[in-house]
Amino acid sequence: MTVFIAIAVVLTLLVMAWIVRPLLRPAPSAGVSSQRLNASIYRDQLDTLERDLARGVISAADCEATRDELQLRLLDDTEEPAAVHATSDTSFWSARLTAAVIALLMPLGAAGMYWWLGTPAAIDPVAAHKANEDQAMKMVDSLAARLRANPDNPTGWAMLARSYKVMGRFAEAEQAFIKAGDLINTEPDLMVDYADLLAVRANNNIEGKSLELINKALRIDPQHPMGLMMAGVAAYRRADYIGAVTYWETLLALLEPGSPDAQQVETDIADARAKGALPGGPRTSTSPVAPMTRDAAEAGKLPPVDPAAAAATTPEMVNQMVDRLAERLKTNPDDLTGWARLARAYKTQGRLAEAEQAYAKAGKLVDGNPDLLTQYADVLAMRADNKIEGRTLTLVNKALALDPNHPTALMMAGTAAYRRADYAQAVAHWEKVLTVLAPGSNDAKQVQAEIADARAKGGLGLQAKP
Repeated sequence: MTVFIAIAVVLTLLVMAWIVRPLLRPAPSAGVSSQRLNASIYRDQLDTLERDLARGVISAADCEATRDELQLRLLDDTEEPAAVHATSDTSFWSARLTAAVIALLMPLGAAGMYWWLGTPAAIDPVAAHKANEDQAMKMVDSLAARLRANPDNPTGWAMLARSYKVMGRFAEAEQAFIKAGDLINTEPDLMVDYADLLAVRANNNIEGKSLELINKALRIDPQHPMGLMMAGVAAYRRADYIGAVTYWETLLALLEPGSPDAQQVETDIADARAKGALPGGPRTSTSPVAPMTRDAAEAGKLPPVDPAAAAATTPEMVNQMVDRLAERLKTNPDDLTGWARLARAYKTQGRLAEAEQAYAKAGKLVDGNPDLLTQYADVLAMRADNKIEGRTLTLVNKALALDPNHPTALMMAGTAAYRRADYAQAVAHWEKVLTVLAPGSNDAKQVQAEIADARAKGGLGLQAKP
């Protein structure tokens, strides 16, 4: 603010000096006498006449006649004019007074015009921030008023809830989320936002309703960045380090290698692996995906994870990161890990044809990794209207050959067996899945229901294992 005023004052003074300076100059002295000027002109003409005579341009008689004529004209033009009495300038308005008025009115006029037409508060950061806050609050209050008059607007309530959350009005944000109704149950972004709000109101505890919303969001979008981050944090806090690593490694595949976010997630993964005594050591953003086992783990403290940073990961940012990775792989096509990461990212974005091509380019890396094999098989199944047969089933069986207890591969193999009416085989696969799921979890209950259905259709006559 002070610098702006100083610059404005200096510029105003410079302009004012440029305008006033001519008015303050002293008056010029009297002009050249007309008599002297006429005499000088005639002398030049007489000199020219003498030179013409010397060169023989004119005759002596013509020269004499012309000289007489010039002398007579000189006498007439140099006759003393009538005396003109000089009058002193006694007018009130003078050049100095004009300069004084300009010097006074110019700065006052400039300041007044800026105050009238300009926005002085715009150069004050504090005032500008407050003005923006006031404007935002007015917009939010206006939206709230419209929704009170028209409450059957779930999208409006969701927008209001997010606005309240950003403004720190958490109680009002929670009420707005509730009024959004069934819309929340269909939008992973809204579920995760709501879950984050509930966690903040519960002293950053991700449990209960908050965790239920995150799990529901991940069932709709298994690679939702903020959902993966929060699910990993929740798993870490309950000492489920294998779960935390799984969530965070999925998230890592979506982040730009070497970025601050990726480095932070790698640190968290290393910490979870160390606390859970998991095999393979810390995995960086450039190392291949390694299968993990579910070893017992001791309780630990939360790693240095910043959920707010994960919240800033927008779909636009994800798209940009994926595009940058694709461009990088064009110049480095032998980066098998990069192709695997790109394939998973494409799968998350629903770009299934590109995902299939990327998995194919990952080559030997996919063939030796059950996680990548099942992900590749899932892409092929999605492209074939969820049919698990042919190339898809071959990939699933190859994954089971490498890891007979791989949950996703077992589920897909069981589904394939169920669809070809091999209910006994389906039950066998799904009962293996139950051994790696947390007892009583939603996933375990779902698998038990599938087993019960297969037993009923196959007439197996036994109850599903708890």
